[in-house]
Amino acid sequence: MNTTTLDTVVIGAGVAGLHTAQLLASRGVEFEIIDAGDRVGDTWRERYRSLRLFTPRRWAELPGMRLGIGFFEYPTGVGFGDYLERCAVAIGAPIRLSTRVERLSLESDGRFRLALSTGDDIVTTHVAVAAGAHGVPVIPPFAADLDPAIHQVHSLDYRGPEDLEPGAVLVVGAANSGTDIALEAAASGHPTTISGRHPGQIPPDIDTPIGNLMSGLFLRRLRATTIDTERGRAFLAANRGHGVNLVRNKTRDLVRAGIAQVTRVAGVRDGMPLLESGETLDVANVAWCTGSLPDFGWIDVPGVLSADGSVAHRRGMVEAAPGLAFVGLPFQYSVMSPTLVGMRPDAEYVVEHLLAPAPVAQAA
Repeated sequence: MNTTTLDTVVIGAGVAGLHTAQLLASRGVEFEIIDAGDRVGDTWRERYRSLRLFTPRRWAELPGMRLGIGFFEYPTGVGFGDYLERCAVAIGAPIRLSTRVERLSLESDGRFRLALSTGDDIVTTHVAVAAGAHGVPVIPPFAADLDPAIHQVHSLDYRGPEDLEPGAVLVVGAANSGTDIALEAAASGHPTTISGRHPGQIPPDIDTPIGNLMSGLFLRRLRATTIDTERGRAFLAANRGHGVNLVRNKTRDLVRAGIAQVTRVAGVRDGMPLLESGETLDVANVAWCTGSLPDFGWIDVPGVLSADGSVAHRRGMVEAAPGLAFVGLPFQYSVMSPTLVGMRPDAEYVVEHLLAPAPVAQAA
């Protein structure tokens, strides 16, 4: 086992991690990035193949690093993963790939120890956790009661229509991923139903130049909807646990595709999905587009995680463990915090405060 001593470690080489790395590099900080993927950007390459981002290019780019597409174009998931790989090279930060942090703990002197999947350790003064918000799929417990003949797949594991069995498809969750998968299933010849609360939609067609510009204005407004404002707190209370507004897809697209739209799935009856309306659906597939949660089970530092598993923080800074911070958390500061639009301002705040002198934490 080898132990490395560093000033700062960034956990995760996704968008949040690379924004953080770029800011650290500009300050001349000695740091390394740890990422579980075999390549930078793998989390995007491993999404469903038809994925096309709905963030305008100018909002998706890291400062000074061009995406290499037209001004009004949107990158694919694979293309964006490749872009992040190029960004990592340009930043020049040392990266340990194919490496997981299996345990993050606090040393007696206030520094942090990272036990890695390779068997090595890192001892560091500062840690920025940018491990992503989509580590654990959320699936309702009653899914286990569905007839074993019904094929189930979560959106995190779905790659394309070949992941579906012949026959009818029920997509549970009517936000962006759910409507993407429902439209793809219908286009592939599956009778398709989508269930769930309609999250609202952005009116313009973002794939037109005018719609592209208008969507940018809308995203800017959402980024200004912060936890410090009454509007932001109301938004958080009303939308906790729900998907963001439909951006590219519209309810009319579902209608045109012949996709049935039904109420929420409330449980299971006789092995079939049971709707709130009391109706059961006879389907061959259920695609769970019901969200996901960060996976922080490897963090073993007192006071970091609340009873519900969420991070106890203020704008990403953990008061219980000075030197530890997070970037990319849901509503870390604004509605847009976990999106490409909102990660940069959060990373700027975190880097500024992470490196500021702070009282030394003591191990429990």
